Amino acid sequence: MRVRLVESAGLPAYAEGISRAYADVFSGPPWNEDPSAGALYLERLAADTARPGFTAALALDGDTVGGFATAWTTPGTFPTDRSYGHVAGALGPDRTAEWLCGALEVDELAVTPDARGTGLGAALLSAVTAAHPDGRCWLLTSVHADTALRFYRRAGWHRVPVPVPGRAGLVVLLGPRHPAAARL
Repeated sequence: MRVRLVESAGLPAYAEGISRAYADVFSGPPWNEDPSAGALYLERLAADTARPGFTAALALDGDTVGGFATAWTTPGTFPTDRSYGHVAGALGPDRTAEWLCGALEVDELAVTPDARGTGLGAALLSAVTAAHPDGRCWLLTSVHADTALRFYRRAGWHRVPVPVPGRAGLVVLLGPRHPAAARL
């Protein structure tokens, strides 16, 4: 499989594979989403492509999608929808503004079960974060996602030791070159 950046306009050509990869990854523990969530993700992805700084990478074997990653620039005014309000509450306004606003947020990273252990996750993560000039990258994942947390740790990401309140059990991770990572 090869990893390549794909422009927003090119994503619909891979919609079926992205949907299938999403369902394969996120219908299992710890997320336990309904397998039909792949179709719902495509709706969210279509809206996400309009976000400033949106970037997407696909792991492809021909037209078969073995994984994908998406990211965008977090707005200067930190959002309050989804889990953002909980993140801002956990970090406080100063750290939220300094660490996350204007930083690249990795929204999704998914590698299908049959493609795991091949380096695709690291290649996808690198593809969507490498161009960010100051290294200010961050993401959220489940505190229960042991495999994902080990992966991010091996990739040099830093867990913020502040629990994010809410039912989801989330944790904030800062990228390897994030200036605030040295203070954790």
